[in-house]
Formats: sequence, structure tokens, C-alpha cells
Amino acid sequence: MAFLIDCLNISIAANDEMPKEKNDKVLKIAIVGPECTGKSELAEYLAKSFDNAWVEEYARTYLNNLKRPYNETDLLRIAKGQIELEEKLATKAKQVLICDTNLLVIKIWSEFKYGRCDKEILNLIDAQSYDLHLLTNTDVPWEADNQREHPHRREELYEIYERELQSRNIRYIEISGTRAQRRSLAVQSIEALLKENE
Repeated sequence: MAFLIDCLNISIAANDEMPKEKNDKVLKIAIVGPECTGKSELAEYLAKSFDNAWVEEYARTYLNNLKRPYNETDLLRIAKGQIELEEKLATKAKQVLICDTNLLVIKIWSEFKYGRCDKEILNLIDAQSYDLHLLTNTDVPWEADNQREHPHRREELYEIYERELQSRNIRYIEISGTRAQRRSLAVQSIEALLKENE
């Protein structure tokens, strides 16, 4: 909790005599982490909690409609589809846009599976910005489905995500614990961010 306070309660120097201007910017929240760590469930919950838009994981829809095993070239198509969906829903968002994944997930997925990442995906990542990342921990049970591949490597992947966020100096909060604890921490984090940006 100390990290949450340090991370989100940033004071901004301002002249007390000057009135604050209202900030109507939509804050973008990205939920990232290894597969089967509760990202989609949390994204849907947060969207309902803040009565706002949320961006689903485009990869799931894409792969469900694919009539063959996916390959490396599909990842760029998925990345572009994710951005297109995000940009479309951003126009409908009020205060926050909850993103169930972003291109960092695709980058890590590509590097983990193929040992590299398409340069165009890397360029697209550099062009994106988010106000906060929620990093979901692996302390939830594994639930198998036909799109999940690494039930025994989630901890390894989690460390990769954490290193990636830290190396890019990205603001993030670790989301772990029971479902109620995860939801509470995520809501508190976003509420603090909204207050900070008033």
C-alpha cells in the first residue's frame, strides 16, 4: 500500500491564488500480465464500476475466427486491430478508458514465443501512451482454454512483464490477492489517479 501512496499521490506545484482548470482528458488504464491472471474479468468489473468504456482483447476474437494455427505474422495484425479498437472506444469514454491488454502484451508474447518482435509493433508501442498500468499477478488458479499455452511458466512471464515496465519507466500497480482485494486496489488506484488529474 505504501507503493500505491508513493506512486499515486504526486503533488504538483501550483499557485494557490490561481484557479485550477478542469482537465477533461480521458485517462487510459492498461491491464497487463501473463495469461490467465484475471485481466479480462478485472477490466469488465472496472468498466462497470466507473460506468465507462472498456477495450476487450482483440487477439481472442481474432484467434477464435482464425481457421488455422496462428503464426508470427498474425501478431502484427492483432496489434493493429487492438489499436483500432482502442481508438474507436476512446471516443466513447468519459473519464477513463479501461484496456484489457495493450501492445506490450503482444511484444512479450512475440519475444517469448519467437525470440523477437516485429519492428512495426515496437514502433506502435512507442506511439502509444497510458496513464497507468495494472500488472496482474499469478496468484489465481489456472483455467485452461484453447488459447492459453504456458500454465507452468506464468511466474517467469510475470517477471518479464515487471522488468519490461520498469525498464520503460512505466507507472504501474501490482494487482494481487483475492478477487475482492484485486478489485478494491484497482478501483483505489484509478480513483487516486482521477483525483490527481482534477
